[in-house]
Amino acid sequence: MAIRNVLQLGDPGLRVVSEPVADPGAPEIAALLTDLQDTLTHWRTTTTYGRGIAAPQIGVPLRVIFLHLEQPWPLINPTIIAHSEEQMVVWDACLSFLCIFCQVWRYQQVDVRYQDLQGAWHTVHAEGDLAELLQHEIDHLDGILALDRMTDIRTMCTREEFEKRYRERSPYAR
Repeated sequence: MAIRNVLQLGDPGLRVVSEPVADPGAPEIAALLTDLQDTLTHWRTTTTYGRGIAAPQIGVPLRVIFLHLEQPWPLINPTIIAHSEEQMVVWDACLSFLCIFCQVWRYQQVDVRYQDLQGAWHTVHAEGDLAELLQHEIDHLDGILALDRMTDIRTMCTREEFEKRYRERSPYAR
């Protein structure tokens, strides 16, 4: 459909709490998911970054995220319903501020409930990199950015420094 502009750090649209999707099977939700997929594919091709994108990042305040790992994975109305007590520190960045990387706290494991395009509910148990990614994208739906979860401001670095020093040991190396 379309490659959409990704809102950048400072745009108030990134801080809006998203509304639930009433009808996951609606044609406008399918069109939104196509735009999210096209936009994410464009970013992955041009920057080599981008495992997921949330609708608020393209200015649509709906509870929709699109992941692309081994295959496309749309999640509608995702919610974290459980998480481990154990946390981990991971490097994080965002298509909305790809020039900045920082370390953030995330739960090691999460259970996420979401709907598919037919409206059926699913639950996924995620650990490690997938748990981190789901938390990052669901945070977008609540107007929360990775920078809000930073462990220490001294971990913040530019993309160039991250690539030189840390990328090889991160999920972004894949």
